[in-house]
Amino acid sequence: MVHPHQTPYVTPHILHRQYAQASDSEFHSKLIGHDLEYFSQAGFDMDRIQLKRNAPVAQLYEDAIRNEGAIISSSGALINFSGKKTGRSPKDKRIVFEETSKDDIWWGSVNIKMDEHTFEINRERAIDYLNTRDNVYVFDGFAGWDPKYRIKVRVICARAYHALFMNNMLIRPTEEELANFGEPDFIIYNAGQFPANRFTKGMSSTTSVEINFKRMEMVILGTEYAGEMKKGVFSVMHYLQPVKFGQLSLHSSANVGMERGDVTLFFGLSGTGKTTLSADPNRLLIGDDEHVWSDTGVFNIEGGCYAKCINLSQEKEPEIYNAIRFGSILENVVYNPVTRMPDYDDVSITENTRCAYPIEYIPNAKISCMVDRQPSNIIMLTCDAFGVLPPVSKLSPDQASYHFLAGYTSKTPGTEDGVLEPIPTFSTCYSAPFIVLHPGRYAEMLAERMSKHNVSCWLINTGWTGGKFGTGKRCPLKYTRRIVDAVHSGELLDSKYETFGVFGLQIPTEVDGVPREVLNPSLAWTDKQAFEHEVRKLASMFQKAFKLYEGNVQESVRLAGPRVD
Repeated sequence: MVHPHQTPYVTPHILHRQYAQASDSEFHSKLIGHDLEYFSQAGFDMDRIQLKRNAPVAQLYEDAIRNEGAIISSSGALINFSGKKTGRSPKDKRIVFEETSKDDIWWGSVNIKMDEHTFEINRERAIDYLNTRDNVYVFDGFAGWDPKYRIKVRVICARAYHALFMNNMLIRPTEEELANFGEPDFIIYNAGQFPANRFTKGMSSTTSVEINFKRMEMVILGTEYAGEMKKGVFSVMHYLQPVKFGQLSLHSSANVGMERGDVTLFFGLSGTGKTTLSADPNRLLIGDDEHVWSDTGVFNIEGGCYAKCINLSQEKEPEIYNAIRFGSILENVVYNPVTRMPDYDDVSITENTRCAYPIEYIPNAKISCMVDRQPSNIIMLTCDAFGVLPPVSKLSPDQASYHFLAGYTSKTPGTEDGVLEPIPTFSTCYSAPFIVLHPGRYAEMLAERMSKHNVSCWLINTGWTGGKFGTGKRCPLKYTRRIVDAVHSGELLDSKYETFGVFGLQIPTEVDGVPREVLNPSLAWTDKQAFEHEVRKLASMFQKAFKLYEGNVQESVRLAGPRVD
């Protein structure tokens, strides 16, 4: 296996280096048209740089290979690398403190304040850098499949890799839509190859990812990780949809039944099974990560998927594996230099290997990615490594608000650091790193919509049963799938329920195909004393984590959590 800096040779270019640019330069200048004035006003030197707007995928491949050391994998996907940063930099994320949005933002460790003057310095620094590049890529696309609530997004960058990534992740315009695109609603200036100045006020490092809601602009310095752009767009939608449009933006996957047309939303953090369970052969995929629950239905924010590649195999995840073809981009994946075969098990660059591909590459994707129908079910996924939460519980409206705000899952301990106990993770609204408004605002909107449309809510635990991590075992996927099928068929609505102790959860006494002792964790544990100890320990963790939101929720929601006498 090789790393990008160890590539044994560079494929020679037989064609003249200006061949591809010359053949389409007229095409691009015609597309830009009156937008040239816009770029000039923004500070770009139009006599120097060459803009490539919505360049064809094949040309982006050529440029990435010629200029960035990218290679074509054996399946046809482009393999490229993000350099030093192989993941998001949440500590370097900033939101500009300005009068139009300051009263709405949930300021704190997630949304760190930046003054407007510092933003202007960094914005000019980014544009100055882009002006030094021979090629500047522009991609114009949409965020949001519903025309009523979509926004026009313009990405300006200096790497073909970044342009291809956003070509896949945004909704690609038709030729007519591109010709009539006009001025964008939101602009990303990605100068990630160039560092921020650490001595500028408010800078904590040479990396800076900042959003200005008054200017509706994002500036990226000091990181080439493409995922920053994806989550930047989501942050903007997470702000605009509730504030401007009155709609609920969600970090969730969604699918719709082929026969009944019923819609299900899946909430869940990494490792809970959100992607796996929303990919159902009997249902169409609306999207795998970011959605808006509107007054008229549900729509996907994105035009593509950004899947993890670690340990990927055709047997385990055939849809993702087969989507890695021409037009897809593999990020930081190690490959065999002779065969160009990706090695998805090699994590020597990073464990956060990724692939970005258009959603049309998924066979059962619903195109367009929207439905004019309200959800019937919400499934909140958790992976409880303490082994005490039941595999399925029916939540009351107050319990749904509580668990949405708590956003609980747990990470299994890593032997390398000597931790022997599960690590609880509470990520509010299942999207803490991307939250913009106060979590209570999203939770209130969720509760209102659930009540108005009589939506059922289920807490499904895909974690351990019969004991905690190390003594019990992971709940078999076949049982979890059977439970999800029972949710979709309506079978669980007619079940008999019993109350689950400290957490006050309602759990079914019977589900066809799932053993009784699996449904009730207290029956699965042989050591009853150890079970009670773990239940109380996890309940205390919930109570401690929820204190952050107690002052902003109704008493009934606060009391819907676990109680430890």
